[in-house]
Amino acid sequence: MGVEDALRAAVAGDPGLRAGSVRRGGGGAVGEARECTVIGEITVPGERRSVGVVRRFVRDLVPGLPALDDMIMVVSETVANAVTHTASGLDGGRVTVVLAAGDGVYRLEVADDGAAGARPHVRAPRAQDGAGAETGRGMRIVEALSARWGFRADGPRTVVWAEFPAPAARRRDRGRETPLSGPG
Repeated sequence: MGVEDALRAAVAGDPGLRAGSVRRGGGGAVGEARECTVIGEITVPGERRSVGVVRRFVRDLVPGLPALDDMIMVVSETVANAVTHTASGLDGGRVTVVLAAGDGVYRLEVADDGAAGARPHVRAPRAQDGAGAETGRGMRIVEALSARWGFRADGPRTVVWAEFPAPAARRRDRGRETPLSGPG
């Protein structure tokens, strides 16, 4: 499947996208698991052009979400990292992006084809990179823009996940709006 085919599938809702299933995620480097409902899923070729496809996919799934710009930046960085630093960028490689919601968060997951055991990490700034360096900031961006992030191994694959706050659900109660959940 080429990039154009993946985009058509995302827009048309073809098989390859799965919505409504429950997925348990978490573990890896940070945090406990959360139960989430999948809103959408897409698998794209491990090519640079796929970054734009997944940006559009996420934008179309949750238009108007307050954290949408941050989410789009994070999906761009994580897919670009998968294509650049893992087997996903090799001939025939793939990247899978899942967006799920639950427990007051949106959870973005990006699964790559594996990096021979290497795992994502936030790289400390290096003097030799200089202020104008074009690489080395991806996971720092993910860390800065998401509420929390981490990764887990899935066989030879690595799944990087990032969570973003969901807007508080509201209900009508005696003529005034009240949050469904309390503080904390």
